[in-house]
Amino acid sequence: MSTSRHALIVTIAVVVLSIALVLFFVNVPVVPKAAATQAIPVDNLFVLMFSIASVFFSIVVVVMLYSVIVFRSRPGDEEDGPGIRGISWLEITWSIIPLVIVMALAVYGGLALGSMVSSQPQEMEVKVVSAQWSWQFEYPQYGITSSELHLPVNQPVLLKLNALDVVHSFWVPEFRIKQDAVPGIETVLRITPNQEGAYTVYCAELCGLLHAYMTGPVVVASQAEFDEWIREQQEID
Repeated sequence: MSTSRHALIVTIAVVVLSIALVLFFVNVPVVPKAAATQAIPVDNLFVLMFSIASVFFSIVVVVMLYSVIVFRSRPGDEEDGPGIRGISWLEITWSIIPLVIVMALAVYGGLALGSMVSSQPQEMEVKVVSAQWSWQFEYPQYGITSSELHLPVNQPVLLKLNALDVVHSFWVPEFRIKQDAVPGIETVLRITPNQEGAYTVYCAELCGLLHAYMTGPVVVASQAEFDEWIREQQEID
C-alpha cells in the first residue's frame, strides 16, 4: 500500500473521530445546566478547549493504533526496521501550532475573566460569611441575615466573601465561577443569575473534618418572590 493511501485512511479516521468527540462535548450535558450569565463564557471556553483536545487526541490515537495494526511485525520477519530521521519542518510545525493555540486560549480566557469580574450597574450587595462548617448571608440593604442565599433573577449581585477561621471557597456549580474566602481579607464575586430555581452552594476548598457537609441552599426567584421573602425575613428579625 502506498504512503498516500496510508495517509488518506489515517486522515479520514482522524476527521471522523474528531467530529464524533466534538459532537459529544457539544450535545451531551457533562456539566450542570448553566444558571448565570457568567457561565456562558465559561461553557464556551470549555467546549472550545475540549474540541481542540479532541482533534489532538484523535491524531495521536488513530496514528498509534493504525501503526500498531498495519505496520506490526509479521511472523518470520526478523529484519531490522528502516532507519527514520527527524523531519525539521514537522517538528517546527507541531511546536508552533500548540504555542499559537495556547496563546489564543490565554487571550480568550483573559477577556472572558475580565467580563466576569467587571462591575455591573445597580449591583445588589450580599455579604457572605463562611466558617467551619456553615454559610451566612447578610443583606445590608435590607438589614437582614439568613442561612439561605436568596437572589432575584437577572439582578447583578456583588458577593463580598469573608472567612472567620480558615480558607473556604464559594461555589455554586450552576454559576460556574468560584471565589476563595480568606481570613482577614474580603474578596468579591460577581454573579447575575438568569434561571429561577433551587441550587446549592458548596465549599470548594478543603477546610476541615466536615468540609463535605459545608453546603447551603441558594434560591433564585422572581423579583416579586424575592421582595416577599425580604418582607418575611424583616418581620422575623
